[in-house]
Amino acid sequence: MDDQNKNLLLATALSFLVILVWFLLFPPPEQTDIAEPAPAVQENIIAPTAAATQNTAQVASNQDTAQDAPRIAIKTDRLTGSISLLGGRIDDLSLNDYRESLTPGAPIVTMLSPVGTPNAYYALHGWAAGAGLDPAAVPGPNTLWSVASDTPELTPTTPIVLTWNNGAGLTFTRTIAIDADYLFEITQSVANTGTASVSLAPYGILAHHGEPSDRKNFFILHEGVVAMADGELTETDWSDMPDYDYNDSEGARAEVSKINQNGWIGFTDHFWMTTLIPAPGSAFKAVSKYDERRDIYQTETVMPTQTVAPGTTITQSSKLFAGAKEWETIREYQATGVDRFVDSIDWGWFFFLTKPIFWLLHELNKLIGNMGISIISLTLIIKAALFPLAYKSYVSMAKMKELQPQMEKLKASAGDDRQKLQQGMMELYKKEKVNPAAGCLPILLQIPIFFSLYKVIFVTIELRHAPFFGPFQDLSAPDPTSLFNLFGLLPFGAPEAGSVLALIFIGILPLLLGISMWLQQKLNPAPSDPTQQMIFAWMPWVFMFMLGGFASGLVVYWIANNTITFTQQYLIMRSQGYKPDVFGNIKGGFARKAKSDPE
Repeated sequence: MDDQNKNLLLATALSFLVILVWFLLFPPPEQTDIAEPAPAVQENIIAPTAAATQNTAQVASNQDTAQDAPRIAIKTDRLTGSISLLGGRIDDLSLNDYRESLTPGAPIVTMLSPVGTPNAYYALHGWAAGAGLDPAAVPGPNTLWSVASDTPELTPTTPIVLTWNNGAGLTFTRTIAIDADYLFEITQSVANTGTASVSLAPYGILAHHGEPSDRKNFFILHEGVVAMADGELTETDWSDMPDYDYNDSEGARAEVSKINQNGWIGFTDHFWMTTLIPAPGSAFKAVSKYDERRDIYQTETVMPTQTVAPGTTITQSSKLFAGAKEWETIREYQATGVDRFVDSIDWGWFFFLTKPIFWLLHELNKLIGNMGISIISLTLIIKAALFPLAYKSYVSMAKMKELQPQMEKLKASAGDDRQKLQQGMMELYKKEKVNPAAGCLPILLQIPIFFSLYKVIFVTIELRHAPFFGPFQDLSAPDPTSLFNLFGLLPFGAPEAGSVLALIFIGILPLLLGISMWLQQKLNPAPSDPTQQMIFAWMPWVFMFMLGGFASGLVVYWIANNTITFTQQYLIMRSQGYKPDVFGNIKGGFARKAKSDPE
């Protein structure tokens, strides 16, 4: 086996192995319901109070009351929903710009839903009673608030004001505002008209009843808690929350972090996110926990306990993000003070590649207006950046071809003496200034780029439902065409995506991928070793079926990459005096196959 074929076989086999392991780690997608939490802080100690526990039980048994409570509508260009006056919860929110699927008339995406609906998901803000203050003296999740403003609905230009008086000298006011995208601002105040000082701590809660029913559970994607604590990003999967070490007083498994200046915490899934964001520069405690008895996942931000003297008022503001993880929108929020908010997008281990790749792809799409063409343009730019290395590699491969006769003579003279053969070949490489390993590098460099681009295509919402042309209307999904119905020519549908039939009866894009890999192989004659011949013969078609279930945008990249590589290699090898005989190699392959077939 000559060194050129060794290197090519090694690099190809390594690519195959890594992609195979990656492919096997993808399980398909995979629900619940119950009660309501409410934390309390006693002298900065986070623990549910007895009153909070009673409120939780009341919510669990009064779901109809929660659903029938008065509501204030939320109406913006991008959001539709309502706020329940029972607890002042933001528990009904849908995204006007996004639909569940590409099916005509598909419902818009639901972000938040009230108690009593499957997988209830909501935000709750309030005050926890400090030492010496009766928990019943602060508003809880079942407190019925009054509307103090004349505003009939929450819009970007009309905030709403809610009030509640405890009848014992404390008046609570909550002002809720919203911007043109996905950011709520919640301003809470307490006025003390009594004769004694009181201690309270403001908090925010995000509660999710059960795991999300549409959880993807993919190795490549983080779903669950995402938090920033003074510049350090932490991520905890839904399945890991029940394994927290700390038990709070009510038996919930919890993790508590103290943030000194800047941070946020919330839940993230594939494309959507809710996040509690205290004011920049604020110290607070970030809590994530799982209550197994009620099957509730919860994140909290708890601010330090404050004292309200008689005749004074204290105010605290925080923000709530609830919406789509759009890069431009999140980046704008980061620019206004939300620390490292862009990192809430799951960039992965190769963030140093995924971030610039996404930025370039995003800018190309803004310029071109077609994500498929943008992916092809991105491929051209990546290949241009790697061209100096590719040039050296292909020049080295061309020289290796020129050395083939001399290498055959060395093999003949060395016979079975492997050491003599290796020494002779090393001397020949040194004399002719050829690096036999140079052919591996371009292929090996494609592996992290391949994974980074797959991460970008799979994770970022900008690729969701992004069209190319014809049947390819979602580049984040597998190729919708199929050999099963001759790519739509026969009068029946294609196999269901993700099924075994869909894997076998591949679409147009995977087929083009296999052909492009096969043609790239034909730039060189097949190796003389029968085992190598068999591996090389099967490799394109194995890759074709393996990648057939991947996002079609990734397959578009791979086809473009193979086509550009073929062209580069052909032209460079021609410039070095070696003329690849593509058609001859194709004919030779068929001739060898015919010869090996039994008569």
